[in-house]
Amino acid sequence: MNDMTTARAAGADAHAQVLPNDGLQGTLVGRVWAHGATPGPAVVALRPEGVFDLSAHYPTMSTLLDTAQPARTVQGAPGLRICSVEELIHNSLPGKRNPSLPWLLAPCDLQVVKAAGVTFAASLIERVIEEQARGDASRAQALRSQVIGLIGENLADIRPGSPEAMELKALLQEKGLWSQYLEVGIGPDAEVFTKAPVLASVGCGDDIGIRSDSAWNNPEPEVVLAVNSRGDIVGATLGNDVNLRDIEGRSALLLGKAKDNNASCALGPFIRLFDDAGFGMEQVRNETVHLRVVGTDGFELRGINTMASISRDPADLVAQTMAAHQYPDGFMLFLGTLFAPIEDRDQPGSGFTHKLGDLVTIQSAWLGGLHNRVTHSETAAPWHFGLRAFIGNLAQRGLLRDTVL
Repeated sequence: MNDMTTARAAGADAHAQVLPNDGLQGTLVGRVWAHGATPGPAVVALRPEGVFDLSAHYPTMSTLLDTAQPARTVQGAPGLRICSVEELIHNSLPGKRNPSLPWLLAPCDLQVVKAAGVTFAASLIERVIEEQARGDASRAQALRSQVIGLIGENLADIRPGSPEAMELKALLQEKGLWSQYLEVGIGPDAEVFTKAPVLASVGCGDDIGIRSDSAWNNPEPEVVLAVNSRGDIVGATLGNDVNLRDIEGRSALLLGKAKDNNASCALGPFIRLFDDAGFGMEQVRNETVHLRVVGTDGFELRGINTMASISRDPADLVAQTMAAHQYPDGFMLFLGTLFAPIEDRDQPGSGFTHKLGDLVTIQSAWLGGLHNRVTHSETAAPWHFGLRAFIGNLAQRGLLRDTVL
């Protein structure tokens, strides 16, 4: 049995699949915590023969993605084998970690993590409901009927910034229903915000955090683009843009507290690079992302995020992100989600919210599976490995000689 076969069977069932449907046929790169004379994060390539450390030539993922043709660079770099794919995946599932063996980290390092919001019609309607409810989940269902009655459910047919969108804006303003979420949902300018500081994202198998004072929150399963310093989209991964609906619903000015908390951003399991073997922007634009939440209380939630339903093209979101800013180390960009859970978990009308111990799986055919377990941000593993620690670690391992970060 080869690494590809055993790795796909590493979990207890198909729910724990980490590799894409085509296994190791794509160009898959990631970051792992590697063990050596000085343990630290290593840039790796996943191949049928095993997991290969590329850090001697590419000490950071940012460096690798900035090469002229990242996929060909990886394919031509031999690297040093550190373990089998099976061993890495088994050690990167929730509750399975052996700290003496390698495990997956978030696949980005020096890149800032950005996120585009309100890019799908269904989630746009839910943002308006959050605002109207002032973060009170018990008011959501009644407001949902009222808002859909006035707005309708066909906003996906309206191109943001178009004359038709501006006509709808004028009509809604007349009805007193105009919202800041509608502004970014159908107006000319996309919402793009910073989701997490550099190096703060968690990877596959890590706990993901919600604030203990949030009573209405949910996962957001998304495709995340990997963009280099030149603005080239070079690959994609999966992400969970954890959302605290009650906090943002009270005021959009609380977006930072609703979105950027300890362990609130999960990325992975790895980056699939665009290559000549059949993976590129066409596959991203047509990918379907599946969500499954399984609680310790027996509750199960499923949902999908269909990229074909996005209101703004991913390339336009990248262009808007870079319109008035430079990213010398590149960036990761969450593309938003169609998914917004409305089914009740407990009392009728209460909607969905996370509970501690929820197992969250975000999975797609081309990008594999990202698995995390829910905890409170206040009790999640504290984030200590920042830029100073990272640069110091690279120096200790001799990876800064004759090269750049």
